[in-house]
Amino acid sequence: MDMLAREQKLIQNSYYTASAHAHAIHPPLDGDAEADVCIVGAGLAGLSAAIELADRGYSVIVLEAETVGWGASGRNGGQIIAGLACDQSVIEKSLGFDAAKQAWDITIEALDLVRERVKRFDIDCDLVDGFLGVAVGARKGAALRDWYETMAKRYQYDTDAEWIESENLHRWIDSPRFHSGYHDRRSGHLHPLNYTLGLARAAQALGVRICEHTPARTLSRGEPAVLTTDRGSVKARYVVLAGNIYLPEVAPKMAPKLARRIMPVGTYIVGTEPLDPALVSQLIPTKSAVCDSNFVLDYFRFSADNRMLFGGRVSYSTMTPPNLKEDMRKRMALVFPLLAEAKVTYAWGGFVDITMNRAPDFGRIAPNVYYLQGFSGHGVALTGMAGKMVAEAIAGQAERLDLMARIPHHDFFGGKLLRTPALVLGMAWYRLRDALG
Repeated sequence: MDMLAREQKLIQNSYYTASAHAHAIHPPLDGDAEADVCIVGAGLAGLSAAIELADRGYSVIVLEAETVGWGASGRNGGQIIAGLACDQSVIEKSLGFDAAKQAWDITIEALDLVRERVKRFDIDCDLVDGFLGVAVGARKGAALRDWYETMAKRYQYDTDAEWIESENLHRWIDSPRFHSGYHDRRSGHLHPLNYTLGLARAAQALGVRICEHTPARTLSRGEPAVLTTDRGSVKARYVVLAGNIYLPEVAPKMAPKLARRIMPVGTYIVGTEPLDPALVSQLIPTKSAVCDSNFVLDYFRFSADNRMLFGGRVSYSTMTPPNLKEDMRKRMALVFPLLAEAKVTYAWGGFVDITMNRAPDFGRIAPNVYYLQGFSGHGVALTGMAGKMVAEAIAGQAERLDLMARIPHHDFFGGKLLRTPALVLGMAWYRLRDALG
Protein backbone atom coordinates (compact mmCIF):
# COMPACT_ATOMS: atom_id res chain seq x y z
CA MET A 1 0.00 0.00 0.00
CA ASP A 2 1.50 3.37 -1.01
CA MET A 3 1.53 6.50 1.15
CA LEU A 4 -1.52 8.08 -0.50
CA ALA A 5 -3.58 4.93 0.05
CA ARG A 6 -2.54 4.82 3.72
CA GLU A 7 -3.60 8.44 4.12
CA GLN A 8 -7.02 7.75 2.64
CA LYS A 9 -7.62 5.48 5.65
CA LEU A 10 -6.09 7.91 8.15
CA ILE A 11 -8.35 10.79 7.17
CA GLN A 12 -11.61 8.87 7.59
CA ASN A 13 -11.97 9.54 11.33
CA SER A 14 -10.77 13.15 11.41
CA TYR A 15 -12.49 15.63 13.71
CA TYR A 16 -11.65 18.36 11.24
CA THR A 17 -13.43 16.58 8.38
CA ALA A 18 -16.43 15.91 10.60
CA SER A 19 -16.68 19.58 11.63
CA ALA A 20 -15.78 21.18 8.31
CA HIS A 21 -18.05 23.93 6.98
CA ALA A 22 -19.96 23.50 3.75
CA HIS A 23 -17.68 24.33 0.83
CA ALA A 24 -17.54 24.47 -2.93
CA ILE A 25 -16.68 21.49 -5.11
CA HIS A 26 -14.09 22.40 -7.75
CA PRO A 27 -14.33 20.40 -11.00
CA PRO A 28 -11.23 18.71 -12.44
CA LEU A 29 -9.32 20.24 -15.32
CA ASP A 30 -10.77 18.97 -18.59
CA GLY A 31 -8.85 20.16 -21.64
CA ASP A 32 -6.07 22.65 -22.12
CA ALA A 33 -5.77 25.99 -20.33
CA GLU A 34 -3.44 28.95 -19.99
CA ALA A 35 -2.61 31.19 -17.03
CA ASP A 36 0.05 33.56 -15.83
CA VAL A 37 0.80 31.18 -12.95
CA CYS A 38 0.03 27.51 -12.37
CA ILE A 39 0.26 26.29 -8.77
CA VAL A 40 0.52 22.60 -7.87
CA GLY A 41 -1.19 21.96 -4.54
CA ALA A 42 -4.34 23.46 -2.96
CA GLY A 43 -3.05 23.48 0.58
CA LEU A 44 -2.12 26.46 2.73
CA ALA A 45 1.03 27.39 0.80
CA GLY A 46 -0.49 27.05 -2.65
CA LEU A 47 -3.69 28.91 -1.77
CA SER A 48 -1.72 31.67 -0.07
CA ALA A 49 0.37 32.14 -3.20
CA ALA A 50 -2.80 32.14 -5.31
CA ILE A 51 -4.40 34.90 -3.21
CA GLU A 52 -1.28 37.07 -3.27
CA LEU A 53 -0.85 36.64 -7.02
CA ALA A 54 -4.51 37.34 -7.76
CA ASP A 55 -4.25 40.50 -5.65
CA ARG A 56 -1.41 41.56 -7.95
CA GLY A 57 -3.47 41.00 -11.08
CA TYR A 58 -2.10 37.61 -12.22
CA SER A 59 -4.35 34.91 -13.64
CA VAL A 60 -3.89 31.73 -11.58
CA ILE A 61 -4.83 28.05 -11.93
CA VAL A 62 -4.34 25.68 -8.98
CA LEU A 63 -4.03 21.93 -9.63
CA GLU A 64 -4.92 19.67 -6.68
CA ALA A 65 -4.53 15.89 -6.82
CA GLU A 66 -7.19 15.31 -4.15
CA THR A 67 -9.37 18.04 -2.62
CA VAL A 68 -8.66 21.41 -1.03
CA GLY A 69 -6.85 20.92 2.28
CA TRP A 70 -6.73 17.13 1.90
CA GLY A 71 -3.13 16.80 3.09
CA ALA A 72 -1.29 18.22 6.08
CA SER A 73 -3.00 21.60 5.66
CA GLY A 74 -6.32 20.13 6.75
CA ARG A 75 -5.16 17.58 9.30
CA ASN A 76 -2.51 19.22 11.48
CA GLY A 77 -2.48 20.36 15.11
CA GLY A 78 -3.80 23.78 14.17
CA GLN A 79 -1.10 25.67 16.08
CA ILE A 80 0.14 28.99 14.70
CA ILE A 81 3.50 29.55 16.39
CA ALA A 82 6.37 32.02 16.08
CA GLY A 83 9.65 30.69 14.72
CA LEU A 84 10.72 27.76 12.59
CA ALA A 85 10.78 24.02 13.31
CA CYS A 86 14.55 24.25 13.74
CA ASP A 87 16.28 26.29 16.42
CA GLN A 88 17.34 29.80 15.42
CA SER A 89 20.96 28.78 15.94
CA VAL A 90 20.68 26.63 12.79
CA ILE A 91 19.83 29.72 10.74
CA GLU A 92 22.45 31.87 12.47
CA LYS A 93 25.22 29.36 11.73
CA SER A 94 24.17 29.18 8.08
CA LEU A 95 23.38 32.82 7.31
CA GLY A 96 24.66 34.98 10.17
CA PHE A 97 22.68 36.87 12.79
CA ASP A 98 21.29 39.68 10.60
CA ALA A 99 19.75 37.25 8.09
CA ALA A 100 18.56 34.98 10.92
CA LYS A 101 16.81 37.96 12.51
CA GLN A 102 15.09 38.69 9.19
CA ALA A 103 13.96 35.06 8.99
CA TRP A 104 12.60 35.28 12.54
CA ASP A 105 10.72 38.48 11.70
CA ILE A 106 9.16 36.71 8.72
CA THR A 107 7.68 34.12 11.10
CA ILE A 108 6.24 36.90 13.28
CA GLU A 109 4.69 38.53 10.23
CA ALA A 110 3.22 35.12 9.39
CA LEU A 111 1.17 35.23 12.61
CA ASP A 112 -0.19 38.66 11.69
CA LEU A 113 -0.96 37.50 8.15
CA VAL A 114 -3.19 34.69 9.44
CA ARG A 115 -5.23 37.17 11.47
CA GLU A 116 -5.39 39.64 8.58
CA ARG A 117 -6.78 37.00 6.24
CA VAL A 118 -9.28 35.70 8.78
CA LYS A 119 -10.60 39.25 9.14
CA ARG A 120 -10.41 40.26 5.47
CA PHE A 121 -12.13 37.14 4.13
CA ASP A 122 -14.41 36.54 7.14
CA ILE A 123 -13.08 33.02 7.70
CA ASP A 124 -14.84 31.11 10.49
CA CYS A 125 -12.00 28.93 11.80
CA ASP A 126 -12.17 29.17 15.63
CA LEU A 127 -9.06 31.36 15.91
CA VAL A 128 -7.83 31.61 19.53
CA ASP A 129 -4.85 33.61 20.83
CA GLY A 130 -2.21 32.10 23.08
CA PHE A 131 0.48 29.39 23.10
CA LEU A 132 2.25 27.60 25.96
CA GLY A 133 5.71 26.10 25.46
CA VAL A 134 6.39 23.72 28.35
CA ALA A 135 9.26 21.52 29.56
CA VAL A 136 9.21 18.04 31.07
CA GLY A 137 11.53 18.03 34.12
CA ALA A 138 13.98 20.47 35.64
CA ARG A 139 16.82 19.81 33.18
CA LYS A 140 14.67 20.50 30.15
CA GLY A 141 13.13 23.43 32.01
CA ALA A 142 16.59 24.97 32.38
CA ALA A 143 17.31 24.39 28.68
CA LEU A 144 14.00 25.97 27.69
CA ARG A 145 14.70 28.94 29.98
CA ASP A 146 18.11 29.45 28.35
CA TRP A 147 16.44 29.41 24.92
CA TYR A 148 13.75 31.86 26.03
CA GLU A 149 16.25 34.31 27.51
CA THR A 150 18.42 34.14 24.40
CA MET A 151 15.43 34.82 22.17
CA ALA A 152 14.23 37.64 24.44
CA LYS A 153 17.63 39.35 24.42
CA ARG A 154 18.77 38.79 20.82
CA TYR A 155 15.42 38.68 19.00
CA GLN A 156 13.26 40.93 21.23
CA TYR A 157 10.92 37.97 21.77
CA ASP A 158 9.81 39.17 25.24
CA THR A 159 7.38 41.77 23.86
CA ASP A 160 4.56 39.25 23.49
CA ALA A 161 5.87 36.43 25.69
CA GLU A 162 6.57 35.84 29.37
CA TRP A 163 8.46 33.19 31.29
CA ILE A 164 6.52 31.02 33.77
CA GLU A 165 8.40 29.71 36.80
CA SER A 166 7.78 26.20 38.07
CA GLU A 167 5.77 27.34 41.10
CA ASN A 168 3.39 29.33 38.87
CA LEU A 169 2.89 26.89 36.00
CA HIS A 170 -0.22 25.32 37.59
CA ARG A 171 -2.04 28.60 36.99
CA TRP A 172 -1.54 28.10 33.27
CA ILE A 173 -1.90 24.32 32.90
CA ASP A 174 -3.19 21.76 35.39
CA SER A 175 -0.78 18.91 34.65
CA PRO A 176 1.78 17.09 36.82
CA ARG A 177 4.00 16.40 33.80
CA PHE A 178 5.50 19.82 33.21
CA HIS A 179 8.13 21.76 35.12
CA SER A 180 8.09 25.28 33.65
CA GLY A 181 7.48 27.11 30.42
CA TYR A 182 6.53 30.32 28.67
CA HIS A 183 3.35 31.89 27.34
CA ASP A 184 3.23 33.59 23.93
CA ARG A 185 0.23 35.87 23.43
CA ARG A 186 0.90 36.44 19.74
CA SER A 187 0.82 32.76 18.74
CA GLY A 188 -2.36 30.70 18.96
CA HIS A 189 -4.46 28.05 17.24
CA LEU A 190 -7.32 27.50 14.79
CA HIS A 191 -9.34 24.88 12.89
CA PRO A 192 -6.88 24.23 10.03
CA LEU A 193 -9.27 22.65 7.54
CA ASN A 194 -11.86 25.41 7.88
CA TYR A 195 -9.08 27.98 7.55
CA THR A 196 -7.83 26.28 4.36
CA LEU A 197 -11.35 26.05 2.94
CA GLY A 198 -11.79 29.74 3.74
CA LEU A 199 -8.65 30.59 1.79
CA ALA A 200 -9.93 28.56 -1.16
CA ARG A 201 -13.23 30.47 -1.09
CA ALA A 202 -11.29 33.74 -0.97
CA ALA A 203 -9.00 32.71 -3.85
CA GLN A 204 -11.95 31.70 -6.00
CA ALA A 205 -13.67 35.03 -5.30
CA LEU A 206 -10.52 36.77 -6.55
CA GLY A 207 -10.71 34.86 -9.83
CA VAL A 208 -8.42 31.90 -9.10
CA ARG A 209 -9.41 28.67 -10.85
CA ILE A 210 -9.04 25.63 -8.57
CA CYS A 211 -9.09 22.15 -10.15
CA GLU A 212 -9.57 19.28 -7.68
CA HIS A 213 -8.85 15.62 -8.50
CA THR A 214 -6.30 16.86 -11.03
CA PRO A 215 -2.82 15.51 -10.25
CA ALA A 216 0.00 17.12 -12.21
CA ARG A 217 1.89 14.41 -14.08
CA THR A 218 4.74 16.12 -15.92
CA LEU A 219 6.39 19.50 -16.06
CA SER A 220 8.02 20.72 -19.25
CA ARG A 221 10.28 23.61 -18.34
CA GLY A 222 10.57 26.59 -20.60
CA GLU A 223 8.94 29.93 -21.24
CA PRO A 224 6.10 29.19 -20.98
CA ALA A 225 6.21 26.04 -18.86
CA VAL A 226 3.66 23.28 -19.49
CA LEU A 227 2.11 20.98 -16.89
CA THR A 228 0.24 17.92 -18.09
CA THR A 229 -2.60 16.20 -16.23
CA ASP A 230 -4.66 13.09 -16.92
CA ARG A 231 -7.20 15.05 -18.97
CA GLY A 232 -5.47 18.19 -20.12
CA SER A 233 -2.61 20.63 -19.68
CA VAL A 234 -1.81 24.09 -18.38
CA LYS A 235 0.55 26.50 -20.13
CA ALA A 236 1.92 29.12 -17.72
CA ARG A 237 4.56 31.85 -17.51
CA TYR A 238 5.37 30.76 -13.95
CA VAL A 239 4.93 27.58 -11.93
CA VAL A 240 4.80 27.17 -8.15
CA LEU A 241 5.29 23.64 -6.78
CA ALA A 242 3.51 23.51 -3.42
CA GLY A 243 2.68 19.80 -3.24
CA ASN A 244 5.22 19.19 -0.45
CA ILE A 245 5.49 15.52 0.50
CA TYR A 246 2.93 14.43 -2.12
CA LEU A 247 4.69 15.81 -5.17
CA PRO A 248 6.89 12.71 -5.71
CA GLU A 249 3.78 10.54 -5.37
CA VAL A 250 1.80 12.25 -8.15
CA ALA A 251 4.70 13.35 -10.34
CA PRO A 252 7.90 11.45 -9.45
CA LYS A 253 9.96 12.93 -12.31
CA MET A 254 8.87 16.53 -11.81
CA ALA A 255 11.51 17.48 -9.25
CA PRO A 256 13.54 14.44 -8.11
CA LYS A 257 16.26 16.54 -6.47
CA LEU A 258 13.68 18.18 -4.23
CA ALA A 259 12.20 14.83 -3.22
CA ARG A 260 15.53 13.65 -1.83
CA ARG A 261 15.64 16.64 0.55
CA ILE A 262 12.40 15.88 2.39
CA MET A 263 11.16 12.89 4.37
CA PRO A 264 7.56 11.86 5.13
CA VAL A 265 6.92 11.69 8.87
CA GLY A 266 3.62 10.47 10.24
CA THR A 267 2.02 12.34 13.13
CA TYR A 268 -1.26 11.52 14.84
CA ILE A 269 -4.07 13.25 16.75
CA VAL A 270 -7.01 12.06 18.82
CA GLY A 271 -10.11 14.01 19.76
CA THR A 272 -12.21 13.36 22.85
CA GLU A 273 -15.91 13.73 23.35
CA PRO A 274 -17.00 17.27 24.34
CA LEU A 275 -15.87 17.93 27.91
CA ASP A 276 -17.40 19.88 30.78
CA PRO A 277 -16.54 23.57 30.20
CA ALA A 278 -15.53 23.86 33.87
CA LEU A 279 -12.98 21.06 33.40
CA VAL A 280 -11.66 22.73 30.25
CA SER A 281 -11.15 25.99 32.16
CA GLN A 282 -9.38 24.11 34.94
CA LEU A 283 -6.95 22.25 32.70
CA ILE A 284 -5.90 25.18 30.46
CA PRO A 285 -7.50 28.40 31.79
CA THR A 286 -6.41 30.52 28.81
CA LYS A 287 -7.41 27.83 26.25
CA SER A 288 -3.94 28.28 24.74
CA ALA A 289 -2.37 25.72 22.43
CA VAL A 290 0.38 23.72 24.17
CA CYS A 291 3.52 21.98 22.97
CA ASP A 292 6.31 20.42 25.03
CA SER A 293 10.02 20.80 24.29
CA ASN A 294 10.84 17.11 23.79
CA PHE A 295 12.33 16.01 20.49
CA VAL A 296 9.47 13.50 20.16
CA LEU A 297 6.91 16.00 21.37
CA ASP A 298 3.27 16.12 22.40
CA TYR A 299 1.07 19.00 21.22
CA PHE A 300 -2.52 19.66 22.21
CA ARG A 301 -5.33 22.19 22.57
CA PHE A 302 -9.06 22.43 23.13
CA SER A 303 -11.44 22.77 20.21
CA ALA A 304 -14.24 25.32 20.07
CA ASP A 305 -16.70 22.64 21.24
CA ASN A 306 -14.49 21.70 24.24
CA ARG A 307 -12.84 18.55 22.88
CA MET A 308 -9.25 17.82 23.79
CA LEU A 309 -7.29 17.46 20.53
CA PHE A 310 -4.10 15.67 21.52
CA GLY A 311 -1.28 15.00 19.05
CA GLY A 312 2.10 13.30 18.92
CA ARG A 313 3.44 9.76 18.38
CA VAL A 314 5.48 10.28 15.20
CA SER A 315 6.26 7.50 12.74
CA TYR A 316 9.21 7.54 10.32
CA SER A 317 8.21 4.27 8.64
CA THR A 318 4.98 5.60 6.98
CA MET A 319 3.19 2.75 8.81
CA THR A 320 0.36 3.70 11.17
CA PRO A 321 1.21 2.62 14.74
CA PRO A 322 -0.93 -0.28 16.02
CA ASN A 323 -3.63 0.47 18.61
CA LEU A 324 -3.32 4.15 17.74
CA LYS A 325 -6.41 5.38 19.59
CA GLU A 326 -5.58 3.57 22.84
CA ASP A 327 -1.91 4.48 22.74
CA MET A 328 -2.71 8.16 22.24
CA ARG A 329 -5.33 8.05 24.99
CA LYS A 330 -2.65 6.81 27.40
CA ARG A 331 -0.29 9.60 26.37
CA MET A 332 -3.07 12.11 26.96
CA ALA A 333 -3.81 10.64 30.41
CA LEU A 334 -0.14 10.95 31.34
CA VAL A 335 -0.38 14.69 30.72
CA PHE A 336 -3.90 15.09 32.11
CA PRO A 337 -4.83 12.37 34.64
CA LEU A 338 -8.30 13.94 34.88
CA LEU A 339 -8.88 12.84 31.27
CA ALA A 340 -8.03 9.18 31.91
CA GLU A 341 -11.68 8.18 31.50
CA ALA A 342 -12.54 10.63 28.71
CA LYS A 343 -13.95 8.90 25.64
CA VAL A 344 -11.85 9.25 22.49
CA THR A 345 -14.17 9.66 19.52
CA TYR A 346 -11.74 10.65 16.76
CA ALA A 347 -8.27 9.44 15.75
CA TRP A 348 -6.51 10.50 12.57
CA GLY A 349 -3.10 11.35 11.20
CA GLY A 350 -1.07 12.28 8.18
CA PHE A 351 2.42 12.97 6.87
CA VAL A 352 4.45 16.14 7.17
CA ASP A 353 7.50 17.00 5.09
CA ILE A 354 10.64 17.37 7.19
CA THR A 355 14.08 18.42 6.02
CA MET A 356 17.35 17.15 7.44
CA ASN A 357 17.92 20.31 9.50
CA ARG A 358 14.16 21.02 10.06
CA ALA A 359 14.52 24.40 8.28
CA PRO A 360 12.10 25.23 5.44
CA ASP A 361 13.27 24.62 1.88
CA PHE A 362 12.16 27.35 -0.55
CA GLY A 363 13.63 28.37 -3.90
CA ARG A 364 13.69 27.79 -7.67
CA ILE A 365 14.48 24.84 -9.90
CA ALA A 366 14.31 27.06 -13.01
CA PRO A 367 14.06 30.82 -13.52
CA ASN A 368 10.26 30.60 -13.72
CA VAL A 369 9.64 27.49 -11.55
CA TYR A 370 9.45 28.00 -7.79
CA TYR A 371 8.99 25.48 -4.98
CA LEU A 372 7.90 25.58 -1.33
CA GLN A 373 8.49 22.56 0.90
CA GLY A 374 10.03 21.32 4.13
CA PHE A 375 7.84 23.14 6.67
CA SER A 376 8.74 20.29 9.05
CA GLY A 377 5.52 20.36 11.07
CA HIS A 378 5.67 24.10 11.70
CA GLY A 379 3.80 25.39 8.71
CA VAL A 380 0.28 26.51 9.63
CA ALA A 381 1.40 30.13 9.80
CA LEU A 382 4.64 29.97 7.79
CA THR A 383 2.87 28.61 4.71
CA GLY A 384 1.06 31.94 4.43
CA MET A 385 4.31 33.86 4.30
CA ALA A 386 5.81 31.31 1.92
CA GLY A 387 3.00 31.99 -0.52
CA LYS A 388 3.40 35.73 -0.06
CA MET A 389 7.16 35.61 -0.64
CA VAL A 390 6.88 33.53 -3.81
CA ALA A 391 4.28 35.99 -5.12
CA GLU A 392 6.65 38.85 -4.32
CA ALA A 393 9.40 37.06 -6.24
CA ILE A 394 7.22 36.51 -9.31
CA ALA A 395 6.30 40.21 -9.17
CA GLY A 396 10.01 41.12 -9.15
CA GLN A 397 10.74 41.52 -5.42
CA ALA A 398 12.68 38.36 -4.60
CA GLU A 399 14.79 39.54 -1.64
CA ARG A 400 12.87 37.69 1.06
CA LEU A 401 12.45 34.46 -0.87
CA ASP A 402 16.13 34.55 -1.82
CA LEU A 403 17.02 35.02 1.85
CA MET A 404 15.18 31.81 2.78
CA ALA A 405 16.60 30.03 -0.29
CA ARG A 406 20.12 30.61 1.07
CA ILE A 407 19.52 28.13 3.91
CA PRO A 408 21.58 25.05 2.91
CA HIS A 409 19.87 21.67 2.61
CA HIS A 410 21.16 18.13 2.17
CA ASP A 411 19.73 14.87 0.88
CA PHE A 412 18.64 12.32 3.44
CA PHE A 413 21.17 9.56 3.97
CA GLY A 414 20.74 6.27 2.13
CA GLY A 415 18.27 7.24 -0.55
CA LYS A 416 14.68 6.06 -0.59
CA LEU A 417 15.45 2.47 0.47
CA LEU A 418 17.76 3.07 3.43
CA ARG A 419 16.73 6.42 4.87
CA THR A 420 13.57 5.07 6.57
CA PRO A 421 15.27 2.35 8.70
CA ALA A 422 18.08 4.79 9.53
CA LEU A 423 15.61 7.37 10.80
CA VAL A 424 13.56 4.80 12.72
CA LEU A 425 16.76 3.84 14.57
CA GLY A 426 17.56 7.50 15.17
CA MET A 427 14.10 8.16 16.58
CA ALA A 428 14.54 5.32 19.07
CA TRP A 429 17.61 7.14 20.37
CA TYR A 430 15.75 10.45 20.70
CA ARG A 431 12.86 8.75 22.52
CA LEU A 432 15.37 7.34 24.98
CA ARG A 433 16.88 10.80 25.49
CA ASP A 434 13.44 12.28 26.12
CA ALA A 435 12.64 9.53 28.63
CA LEU A 436 15.88 10.14 30.51
CA GLY A 437 15.32 13.92 30.56
